[in-house]
Amino acid sequence: MTKVLIIEADFYPHIANLLRSGAKSFLEEAGVEYDILSVPGALELPSALAFVLQKDPTPYDAFIVLGCVIRGETSHYDIVCGESARGVYDLVLKHYLALGNGILTVENEEQALDRADPAKKNKGGDAARAALHMLSLKKKYIT
Repeated sequence: MTKVLIIEADFYPHIANLLRSGAKSFLEEAGVEYDILSVPGALELPSALAFVLQKDPTPYDAFIVLGCVIRGETSHYDIVCGESARGVYDLVLKHYLALGNGILTVENEEQALDRADPAKKNKGGDAARAALHMLSLKKKYIT
């Protein structure tokens, strides 16, 4: 059976809950088993993924990262967006991971809620769909 790890940044818990709900619903409908690991914020997503990858072999077939970065008054937004994505994708490419990226990078909370809500844009569900799609490609070309 396919097993997926959802790593979620819960800096904005209400947004994280919506993203997680969308991802879980998609995985459950697909009959996929999953675990959830929470971290404080988007910058911690790459570290958590790296920690999990230290267990060899990893018990997971695919990964989903979820989080939200909302632009503020300083350049911190740019650092968090860039470094969280870079850190995650460095690991994806190094370890040939099947991953769905659900890290929202938005201008305001209204945009975040619209994208995270499973009844609206459902980016958590989209990330789960992407993870399973990438897993199918990995199986086709690598394993």
